[in-house]
Amino acid sequence: MNEVELFDFCREWLSAWTGNQPKKLIAFYSEDTLYIDPANRKGLHGHGELLPYLERLLTVYHDWRWVPVEIFPTERGTIVKWRCQIQVGQETLEEFGMDIVELDGDKITRNEVYFDRTRLMAAVERKKQIERLRV
Repeated sequence: MNEVELFDFCREWLSAWTGNQPKKLIAFYSEDTLYIDPANRKGLHGHGELLPYLERLLTVYHDWRWVPVEIFPTERGTIVKWRCQIQVGQETLEEFGMDIVELDGDKITRNEVYFDRTRLMAAVERKKQIERLRV
């Protein structure tokens, strides 16, 4: 893919993270993909491990919005800098991070996600405290 095609691919792929559609999202990944994020540092291998994770994750964060900001093409794919808006209770967080994305054709074979989860985890804890007070 050229740089314009890579950016378009990233835009489509990142938009698939919104709306609680894990089967739409998993279609971007190869059957034997490796997915690594801050919650899965050892990685999830293949659709069999990744799909259940996406199903749980997207149920909780179905309204978050991801958009590519900038891409840096590599020999095997791209590094994508992204912006995400995450709704946690009444709070909306805006976070920036990056993914290393390796491709085979139009399928992601390796996806490493990097971002600082400090604010997200603090917002989740605040939401839990508010919910406990309501009980």
